[in-house]
Amino acid sequence: MILAADLGGTKSLLGLFRMVAGKPSAEREQTFDSSAFSSFETMAGEFLSGERRKPRRVAIGVAAPVSRGVSQAVNLQWTVSARRVATRLAVEDVLLLNDLEATAWGIPSLSPRKLVNLTPGLRPGKGNAAVLAAGTGLGMATVVRDGERWLPQPSEGGHQDFGPRDDLEIALLRYMRRRQRGRVSLDRLVSGPGLVAIYDFLVDNGWGRPSTRMRTHPADVSDRAAAIGAAGLAEEDPVASRAVDLLVSLYGAAAGNLALAARATGGVYVGGGIAPRLLPRLRAGGFVAAFRDKGRLSDLLHKICIRVIVEPRTALIGAAAAAFAPRPAVRQRRAPRRRAKSK
Repeated sequence: MILAADLGGTKSLLGLFRMVAGKPSAEREQTFDSSAFSSFETMAGEFLSGERRKPRRVAIGVAAPVSRGVSQAVNLQWTVSARRVATRLAVEDVLLLNDLEATAWGIPSLSPRKLVNLTPGLRPGKGNAAVLAAGTGLGMATVVRDGERWLPQPSEGGHQDFGPRDDLEIALLRYMRRRQRGRVSLDRLVSGPGLVAIYDFLVDNGWGRPSTRMRTHPADVSDRAAAIGAAGLAEEDPVASRAVDLLVSLYGAAAGNLALAARATGGVYVGGGIAPRLLPRLRAGGFVAAFRDKGRLSDLLHKICIRVIVEPRTALIGAAAAAFAPRPAVRQRRAPRRRAKSK
């Protein structure tokens, strides 16, 4: 029995899994309000209360870098320690991994209907693969193919510098540098907060006036992003529509750069919360066009399959799959109890 977790800034998913027919199968799952807990251990304790069958292993995906079995979950203000989890929950070992690495582990367990192909006629090859996901920020991971083995590798590529491609994006970079007073990373734009920033940039630079609906937008950034996305998809606000198109283009360009870095002939997988919500615009062609616009390397990008992950539980499933793998990335075993010396 595996206790798997996908920790997010707003909500967290926990589940108990067994391996069935070579794939992790959930026996019980529950969603928690992350802000209601002071640590993962307290959340897991509530989930496991009353559970007769205790897990022997724990696997946790967290939206932050992992180093030596420790991760600082920024959006939660939590420090997640594999050693502490092993001790507090009295389990044999704990696997702590980045959430995009967990997502990559989950992809082989997905059914075809949970993957939407943006490149009809193309299928993933046998080479390396790449995964990226925009939500609150932009996460990335790569997958090394060693024969038939699927070996996800963590990455913090979402924090690379934003590189503009034309005059409009150069103006956007300058706008963001003034707004942030310094460096602009890619995830400042290819994300929910990034959609809000793009919308504000277009309005402030005279690309249009907000509709009445958008002038009464909520103050919360995540709510604003959702409102802009919905208005853009429905063509209710011209500026929102342009902002969505620009975000989609930036997203596609970022995916193409990651595909080049990983030489992802095995396919590119797009996850996170934004892609499924903006799927009609992703399928309209702007994402794929930006993905393939790589000059002398465009021919290589034309041969790479792009799929959108529409299963929101992929990181949770992937955490369980990583724990069941013969040799997962980093595990923390519980220290054996010392016997008291006899006097």
